[in-house]
Amino acid sequence: MNRQAQAAVLFLVGGAMLHAGTTDLYLRYVKAGLRPLLLAAGAVLIVAALATVWYELRRARAARMRRDDVHDHARHEPGDEGHDHAPYEPGDDGHGHAHREPRISWLLVLPLFALILVAPPALGSYSALRSGTALQPPLAYPALPSGDPVRLGLVDYAGRAAYGHGRSLGSRKVEITGFVALDGAGTPYLVRMALNCCAADAQPVKVGLSGKLPPVLQPDSWLDVTGTYTGKRTKDPVNGGIVPFLDVIRAKPVPTPSDPYDESWNS
Repeated sequence: MNRQAQAAVLFLVGGAMLHAGTTDLYLRYVKAGLRPLLLAAGAVLIVAALATVWYELRRARAARMRRDDVHDHARHEPGDEGHDHAPYEPGDDGHGHAHREPRISWLLVLPLFALILVAPPALGSYSALRSGTALQPPLAYPALPSGDPVRLGLVDYAGRAAYGHGRSLGSRKVEITGFVALDGAGTPYLVRMALNCCAADAQPVKVGLSGKLPPVLQPDSWLDVTGTYTGKRTKDPVNGGIVPFLDVIRAKPVPTPSDPYDESWNS
């Protein structure tokens, strides 16, 4: 892989990062607040690629000028007629020895095509059931907003139910959204994956569901659930963390949101 090919790969990676950062695709990889850094990194890679191309063109031009000077000098030197000077080639070390990189280096292009051609799905029930809940005690329990039912993030409800024992919830109806996960015993959970930085460190926050459940629950399907606080709770079998429940009044399927991850747990 010569310098020109390296520049092309840099340019394509930078372009892919800019494409992801200007659409919702980047939300499959990093949290929303990192969009400016992602765009900046993509721009830096494109500038580096263009600078590499400019440097290589300048070096090739300088090499041609040196070769022409040598040829001109040779024509004026007796006894040097017919001496053949090898033309400059990319990768030439200046002494006629071209350095060739191993072909295996082209495997570096494969992750690039994966980034461009394949949009990975958000982490779902498989990951959620194999990781312990990331629920942490909230710093405070602000008053609930107005409305009936009141819209809450799943992490917000879970924190109030698990550590506030529902005191800030009372008998209010709440509405939360998440994807379905079913454990080995068939117990349904509503889950959101919480992010620190990126999808690689995502951890689940789980809310058990009881009450008026749909007759069929499909893992990884998204539900908008309305219900009330219940004191029922269980321990996460993976790490022993608290998993609160919600007493369901009604549930309806909804499309997967553009941002499938929840960042409120550490904000």
